[in-house]
Amino acid sequence: MNIGDVADRSGLPPKTIRYYEDIGLVRPARSGNGYRAFSENDLHKLAFLGRARALGFSIEDCRRLLGLYEDSGRESAQVKAVAEEHLAEIDAKIAQLQAMRDTLAHLVRTCHGDARPDCPILSDLAGDPA
Repeated sequence: MNIGDVADRSGLPPKTIRYYEDIGLVRPARSGNGYRAFSENDLHKLAFLGRARALGFSIEDCRRLLGLYEDSGRESAQVKAVAEEHLAEIDAKIAQLQAMRDTLAHLVRTCHGDARPDCPILSDLAGDPA
């Protein structure tokens, strides 16, 4: 398959596929004229990477997961550890976003939103004490 075919079938843009090749996540064969020749295995890896990235795994996590996927001697505990680490990062981000939301909601509630110039939102952003 050429890059267009594998892009269509994997749902990944050609630019992403080239990037994954550049960083060594996939290694398609090259034909005599230098064109990439993707195998079904390459397509499977690209779909795997696309799904992992959609779940928010970093490139390095994807590299680890792909290595574990290809290692028939792996222990599921290794895979679970990568996923648990990522889940903890997501939970931390959610907590941070919730705190941001709570702060902003409070500021919006306390702003009169009328013709007066005083605004607790601007005061908070400026670091003025309440």
